[in-house]
Amino acid sequence: MYLNQYSIPKGAGEMELVWFLSYFFLLATSSFAGHQEAEQGLNHSALHLTLYHVQGHGSPMTSQSPPSFSELLSHDQARVKHLNSRFTKTRTSGATNSASHKSEHLFGPKFISTPLNPGLSIGAGNYYVKIGLGTPPSYYPVLVDTGSSFSWLQCQPCLGYCHPQVVPYFDPTASSTNKKLSCTTPECNSLKEATLNDPACTSANECVYEASYGDKSFSSGYLSQDSLSLTQSETLPGFVYGCGQDNEGYFGKSAGLFGLARNKLSMISQLSTKYGYAFSYCLPTAKGGSGGSLTIGRDSLMGSSYKFTPMLTNSRESSLYFLSLSAIAVAGRTLGVTEAEYKAPTIIDSGTVISRLPMSVYAVLRDEFTKIMSSKHETAPAYSILDTCYKGSLKEMSDVPEVRMVFQGEAYLTLAPHNILYDIAEENITCLAFIGNSASDGIAIIGNTQQQTYSVAYDVTNSRIGFAAGGCS
Repeated sequence: MYLNQYSIPKGAGEMELVWFLSYFFLLATSSFAGHQEAEQGLNHSALHLTLYHVQGHGSPMTSQSPPSFSELLSHDQARVKHLNSRFTKTRTSGATNSASHKSEHLFGPKFISTPLNPGLSIGAGNYYVKIGLGTPPSYYPVLVDTGSSFSWLQCQPCLGYCHPQVVPYFDPTASSTNKKLSCTTPECNSLKEATLNDPACTSANECVYEASYGDKSFSSGYLSQDSLSLTQSETLPGFVYGCGQDNEGYFGKSAGLFGLARNKLSMISQLSTKYGYAFSYCLPTAKGGSGGSLTIGRDSLMGSSYKFTPMLTNSRESSLYFLSLSAIAVAGRTLGVTEAEYKAPTIIDSGTVISRLPMSVYAVLRDEFTKIMSSKHETAPAYSILDTCYKGSLKEMSDVPEVRMVFQGEAYLTLAPHNILYDIAEENITCLAFIGNSASDGIAIIGNTQQQTYSVAYDVTNSRIGFAAGGCS
């Protein structure tokens, strides 16, 4: 579907393109579709990358002025609101508001692994890897996100706006393999499913994408192709990505965002024809954690004692990774809630920091946890959206009761203190890293705090999600 009625007039200069990119941002709708891997010619190996938390130990991207935890929670809440809206198919108003403001401003096959790192050190609450793009390749830190399908990178000449990043912007003219895709390509046709927004077309028949997010962040630019390098020896020719010309929002100092969701334009899906449609990661802790990794390919399922639960698909938002939470236990005692109360649609998401539970389940979890903790530790006032807090640091709390999350099948997460409580150093308090999702018809979310230091496997081909303890090393 092309918006030729909004095409740029012939002879338009850069200012007209800037206006067009900004105006195109107003055109937001939502949808999605999945993707089946090609079974022919697969290399049954894996690609291993280092994954970093932006504020993690050893991260070269640590910001001198990272956002406060209160700011992080505010963005986390906006993300959850957006995820809820995607599931219920009601759009939030963030995109429209951002576009209006922006418009005014403008008119004025081997085992390969990459390190995974937490995102706070580049100003975002997520995780990033380093990827190469172009021929010859240049390398960039990009956020990775299981809740996003589209991949984009900030590109020169930044006709609208590029946020500051820690390395120079990608110059597509310096790559011998870069090309813009036309509006008649299948990839342009697939943009609405991947970005939740309609594509548009310039007068030169160049496809323009718009990726918008729940916290009013957005990126828009040219749909393009180039060679993706994940190591010096492993490349993917013709990788489809967005060459961002107008990028604003909560991306910190990263160079862009690469999607890991289930969509044929996601990075994982594009790599699946070579490595197989599976990946795994271990998220290091946000403070002092190391050893994170993102491993792509069928062999990413090997070498760990995974316990699997079915990977579910919901017809209202089939790009997200759904699973079934069946029980929660505190200090060995299963919560006294009915089976039906766990039945809210539940996703696992690398980009949400604090887990959300159905309100009735959360209330019982909070009460059971408080009974044990309040007898040993002094309570503290609520902090932002976190309503169960205690005075002191996590280091001082060696007697935190175990919390176990049990999923359909054999899978479970036995949570350590750092998976249960979030240490808010600036306030010298520690808060329960769960809250209730009060949204009507809202989803439950297994956030990244609960996933940290576990190996989490996504076997898309066989529709299953696995957990294994002790994944980061």
